[in-house]
Amino acid sequence: MFLRKVTLLKENITDFKTYPFFIPAIKEMDTLNFNSHVTFFVGENGSGKSTLLEAIAYQCGFNTAGGGKNNIHDVDSSQAALGDYIRLSWLPKATKGFFLRAESFYHFASHLDQINKDDPIFNYQGYGGKSLHRQSHGESFISLLLNRFGDAGIYLLDEPEAALSPARQLAFMRIIHQLACAGNSQFIIATHSPILLGYPGATIFSFASSIENIMYKDTEHYQITKGFLNSPERYLVELFRDDE
Repeated sequence: MFLRKVTLLKENITDFKTYPFFIPAIKEMDTLNFNSHVTFFVGENGSGKSTLLEAIAYQCGFNTAGGGKNNIHDVDSSQAALGDYIRLSWLPKATKGFFLRAESFYHFASHLDQINKDDPIFNYQGYGGKSLHRQSHGESFISLLLNRFGDAGIYLLDEPEAALSPARQLAFMRIIHQLACAGNSQFIIATHSPILLGYPGATIFSFASSIENIMYKDTEHYQITKGFLNSPERYLVELFRDDE
């Protein structure tokens, strides 16, 4: 284990009516404790889960546009607004890792292409030996996981399911399992995927009016998905009732 807890430095915040401090989950946050190798952040869009994940990446020294410590590129809206207002507690401190943002993955792949253009010796070392743009979205994502992620680091992923089919989400879970079982990797993942959330033994933090540790089957993602799959007709009738 690496990251043990994240503390919001409330004494440094002068105005809780400004972004991102007015987000309920952030406003009510004190300290989050991490006790497992895999942790999920879940919640509606705008609930603060990606904001906190980005702030953790900032404090880890990772590029908040996506990448590791040595990836220098920029993307609009990639600044970590919460980054200077949290404190990370480590045991021991991780020196390796990666921050993956699904929304900026295309820009990261282009960044690697530019590196390879400037330095052909690079030859996409650590990324499968070829441009991520020469693979499908899902293939490039899995290639990144297999080649860039190692057995000793902290890995922060923001909505990785955006690139993955259900079958590849299961493959992704196996990769996580292999790395986590080695005892030297930690994953913190913001997700909407009820498949990924089923990872055994994971901690799940739900972002709403506050941040709460909940069980898998208590997540809205699991309950809605299960309800829909068990009775899609009932959901669709209710959903389209006003259109009749």
